Amino acid sequence: MSKAEWENNEEIKIFREYLRIPTVHPNVDYTACTEFLKRQAASLDLPVEVVYPVNEANPVVVMKWLGKQPELPSIILNSHTDVVPVFEDKWTHGPFSADLDDEGRIFARGSQDMKCVGTQYLGAVRALKASGFQPKRTVYLTFVPDEEVGGYLGMRELVKGDYFKKLNVGFSFDEGISSEDETYALYYAERTLWHLKFQFSGTAGHGSLLLPNTAGQKLNYIVHKMMEFRDSQVKRLEEDPNLEIGDVTTVNLTRLGGGVQNNVVPPLLEVTFDIRVAVTLDLVAFEQQIRDWCKEAGGGIELVFEMKNPFVEPTKIDDTNPFWVAFKQSLDELGLKTRVRVFPGATDSRYVRYAGIPALGFSPINNTPLLLHDHDEFLRASTYLHGIEVYKKLISNVANV
Repeated sequence: MSKAEWENNEEIKIFREYLRIPTVHPNVDYTACTEFLKRQAASLDLPVEVVYPVNEANPVVVMKWLGKQPELPSIILNSHTDVVPVFEDKWTHGPFSADLDDEGRIFARGSQDMKCVGTQYLGAVRALKASGFQPKRTVYLTFVPDEEVGGYLGMRELVKGDYFKKLNVGFSFDEGISSEDETYALYYAERTLWHLKFQFSGTAGHGSLLLPNTAGQKLNYIVHKMMEFRDSQVKRLEEDPNLEIGDVTTVNLTRLGGGVQNNVVPPLLEVTFDIRVAVTLDLVAFEQQIRDWCKEAGGGIELVFEMKNPFVEPTKIDDTNPFWVAFKQSLDELGLKTRVRVFPGATDSRYVRYAGIPALGFSPINNTPLLLHDHDEFLRASTYLHGIEVYKKLISNVANV
C-alpha cells in the first residue's frame, strides 16, 4: 500500500486517533481516552460500561460482545490505556503526533506498548461482526489504566471486585513484546518482581579511623554477594543459547543513599535492587539465602521489600488447557513462527493469573525494532493491519472453545 492508501484506511485512522490522545504519566487524564473508547463501542454496536475499581481518575472501560452461550466462562481482550513519559527533544516526530512517513511507519508513544493491541482488537471484532460471526463465549474488551506504574489503580483492584467476578472470565488475552526477527513471541508466565532495599546500620565516627562493623563494610559484602549471583545468571545466558532473559533471575542495583559529610563514617547506608525472580527459582529459598548473607555481613541489616509480588503460577501450555490449544493452533494455521517464553517484565497478566485465570501475552509484531519505552517508538502500518487479521483468527477460535 502507498502512504495515501494507509492514510485513508479506516483502521489506521482509528489507530492514529487513539495514539494522539496523550494518556501519559505522570498525572494521566483519561477523559478523552474514555470518550474515544465509548465512541468505538457505539460504532461496533457493543454495550459499554465504565467502572472505577479505585477512584474516578482511573476508569476501566469494558465493552461486551455477547456470545451464543453466555453461561460459558468468558474471554477478555485486555489492554492498558496509559503510556510511559517521553523526552520530546529525543524524538524526531512528535510523540503524540502519530506521524506516518513514506515507509508506512507510524511514530507515537504507545504505538508498540500497547495502544496498537487495543485498537487491533476493535478492528478484528469489527471485521468478525461484519462477516456475521458471533462467538460461542461472551467476549469482553477491557481497557485498563495504570499498568505502566504497577496496575495498582487498575487491574490489580479490578480482579478483586464483584464486577469482575460477574464477568465469569475463563481466559485472558494481553500484551507481548515486538520481535526483531520473523518469529512472534508468546508469553505464558512472568517472573516475580521484587524491589528490595537493604538498610545497613553500623558503627559511626570520624573518617580518619578504621572502625569495626561499619555500614560501608556491610554494604560492600552484600553488594558483592548480589553481584556474584548476578554474574551467575549472566553466565547461564551466555552458556545456554536456548535461554532468554525471562528464563533467568535479573538483579540490578538501582539506588544508593546515605552519609552526611565526607569525613563522617555514617550510621546508616541504603542500597536498593530491582530483582526479577525466574519462575524456576524457589522464592522462599532465595529470600533465605539473602537473609543468610545479611548475617554473614555482621547483622544490623534491615530488609525492606518496597515491592514483593507473590509467586504466580504460569498458565498451562499443554493439552489440559483448551484455550492454549486453540491459541497455538490458530498461530500455527496462520503459518506464524512462535517462541513460547516467560515475559521478562511485568504486565497486568500477573493479576489475572493470580486470580486463577489462564492468560497469554501476545503482540502480533515481528521484524520490528524493540522500542517499548524508547524514543521514536513506531509501528509499521502494514504490521498493524496484519495484526488485525491475526486477531480475527485468534479471537474467533479461542472464543469458540
